[in-house]
Amino acid sequence: MDERVGEDLVSAEVVSLPVTLGLMLLAFGALVAAGIPVLLAVSSVAATLGISAVLSHVVPADPTVASMIVLIGMAVGVDYTLFYLKREREERARGRTTLDAVEIAAETSGHAIVVSGIAVIVSLGSLYLLQLATFTSLATGAVVVVAVSVVGSITVLPALLVALGRWVDRPRVPLLWRLQRRIGPGGISRRVLAPAVRHPLAAVLVAGVACLVVAAPALGLRLHGPDLGTLPPDLPEVRTLTRVADTFPSQGSTLDVVVRGPVAQSEDVVAALRSLEVTAVGSGRFQDLGVAALTSADDGRTHVLTLAVPLEGADPALDDVVRDLRDDLVPAALEGLAVEHAVGGAPAYDLDHTERQSQLMPWVIGIVLLLTWVTMAVAFRSTSVALLSTVLNLLSVGVAFGVLRMVFQEGWLSGPLGFTSPGFVIDWVPLFVMVILVGLSMDYHVFVLSRVRERIGQGVATRTAVREGIGDSAGVITSAAAVMVAVFAIFATLSMLELKMMGVALAVAVLVDATVIRLVLLPGLLTLLGDRVWRRSLPAPAPAEPRPLVPA
Repeated sequence: MDERVGEDLVSAEVVSLPVTLGLMLLAFGALVAAGIPVLLAVSSVAATLGISAVLSHVVPADPTVASMIVLIGMAVGVDYTLFYLKREREERARGRTTLDAVEIAAETSGHAIVVSGIAVIVSLGSLYLLQLATFTSLATGAVVVVAVSVVGSITVLPALLVALGRWVDRPRVPLLWRLQRRIGPGGISRRVLAPAVRHPLAAVLVAGVACLVVAAPALGLRLHGPDLGTLPPDLPEVRTLTRVADTFPSQGSTLDVVVRGPVAQSEDVVAALRSLEVTAVGSGRFQDLGVAALTSADDGRTHVLTLAVPLEGADPALDDVVRDLRDDLVPAALEGLAVEHAVGGAPAYDLDHTERQSQLMPWVIGIVLLLTWVTMAVAFRSTSVALLSTVLNLLSVGVAFGVLRMVFQEGWLSGPLGFTSPGFVIDWVPLFVMVILVGLSMDYHVFVLSRVRERIGQGVATRTAVREGIGDSAGVITSAAAVMVAVFAIFATLSMLELKMMGVALAVAVLVDATVIRLVLLPGLLTLLGDRVWRRSLPAPAPAEPRPLVPA
């Protein structure tokens, strides 16, 4: 499995780099400008992998953490650089000097990057509340790569832009450069945005209902831990293990009844456990283990009875078997004995783990949304903006969960995506997808709302400010979303099912978030709410006036 994860990681890196570079060429039309986001993203990933190697001596290191670092690092690294670089080029196109353009980009896009990075880190930090090794490992890797990307974007990037000056736009790719100039910034996105501003109520109703329809299946999401059925079937070891489990009951789904008590009651405990074995096998819900089912410690105090269950690990009926054994069969067999007991084994662990996660998930979701609300309220000094951001983030999460259920639990598109549906979603994936999605969607939200507030602060009418602010940022959002969707889609082609689940859910959700939500729902709602959204929000600071590079 470690070898396969390593192969998948290399495959993702090899494919994602040229794809990202190609998208950046389409966005900028110049080779140097296209290479800067890729260079900073790759360097952020490399630095994080080195830092994670040190941190692995302190916190757990899940086998998939390296893949996750590449996944998140390429996405946010390119995004942050894209936001900054686009604003710097925009200011230079207005006649500013390079230094002035970089300073204005720092005051506007740089501020948005810091706020966005804090929102992402706060969202990811909620995973520590679960106190589970997998989430702790993934959260640590993600927090570090986001922090490194933010630091690089507000230190290395501006220094690099000042050093390069107008060489950023060289060498130009003639066809792409002319095409970009002809279309203009956000030319395609503005065509989607215009109807939403002209007819906000209709836009909100249509887009909102569409998102709710996609999100509705999330209510039937079934979580389960990974098992043999979720491993790549092309691995010879997986096929062998599957045959062994089918042939030998002791190597399939088994439950362990562990009893500890005084030595004086040893014979009574053994007799009770043998009676339990007969009763369990006779019920038809268990089967003969095929080997000695009862073992005892040398001191005679501890005894273990292993019971085989003729069900696959993903079968929902297996959970009922665990509950019946714990609640009815074992207490009845040990009645009258002064002993302590427990029921363990892989099926029992999966049940306990999933139930604990299900109990904590509403709290984690609530904390993520609350912290996001606080972050946005502090950043924009508007509770209305914060509430709107929280609701739209929740809608994005619903879309991702709905896609997870229909694709992986129900098996839609399993053929084209190259997997066999296990009938459930791997338990840790939805929660991790949620915090990643909330964090990444804040990139767009902070950047877009900063542009709108900039116009509001200049005295522009709300409807015009929404149209111009979102329109000016639409090109950047489209380019950033294209990179994210492309990187996540690459992970959807990998053989590890959990990485495939993350890739599909994030690719679809980011696509919906950057188009339907940010270009239709957000402008529609902002237009409908009007000045009420910004009533308590302080105006954004006006961009600094250009100053000569050489003192007069």
